[in-house]
Amino acid sequence: MKIRILYFALLRDAVGRESDELDVPAEVNTAGALREWLIAQGEPWATAMANRRRIRAAVNQEMAEDDAAVKDGDEVAFFPPVTGG
Repeated sequence: MKIRILYFALLRDAVGRESDELDVPAEVNTAGALREWLIAQGEPWATAMANRRRIRAAVNQEMAEDDAAVKDGDEVAFFPPVTGG
């Protein structure tokens, strides 16, 4: 299935681009599974997402937990935690 992946802030810098459109295996069907699959692909994702617990996700522009479903044609954004003041 084809997924559009967006990277924000420090992740964009670490990956070296703003987005990817990738074919992922059908069993990669949650936001957390997608993150783990990317890490397993090696660099640049392995380093960019090394701190798994700090990486947040959004599926189709809605904040998502690791168990959020991901399906063909979805857009998944990954970003570090946001702080503000």
